[in-house]
Amino acid sequence: MVIDDITRQSLLYDFYGALLTERQSEVMRLYHEENLSLAEIAGELDISRQGVHDALKKAEKALISYEDKLGLVERFSSTSEAIEKIDARIEGLIQRLRAEGSGGTGKSAFESELKEIRDVIDKLEA
Repeated sequence: MVIDDITRQSLLYDFYGALLTERQSEVMRLYHEENLSLAEIAGELDISRQGVHDALKKAEKALISYEDKLGLVERFSSTSEAIEKIDARIEGLIQRLRAEGSGGTGKSAFESELKEIRDVIDKLEA
């Protein structure tokens, strides 16, 4: 899963936002969720535009640091990708069952598919 910088920042904020200072959290929320400009945030918080910029950069740096240490966003992304693979495999099995009816290729082909699905799930648990 490839995510852009804005989406990544939003994910980082969702996962680690509670660890930021109150000011950093407010600046991140106003900038990313409310889509306010630096000047608008400065006016709302009664600080300089440079102060908003500095708070935003410090918050982003802190979020990246938390991710480097904890890796929750990376684990979330890996889990989402694995679930998509599992869903696709299950859908493939369903389609094969429907197409083959009662006289298909046999039990071993389906067992093999299910073992592959189990391997994907096992990777999630590691």
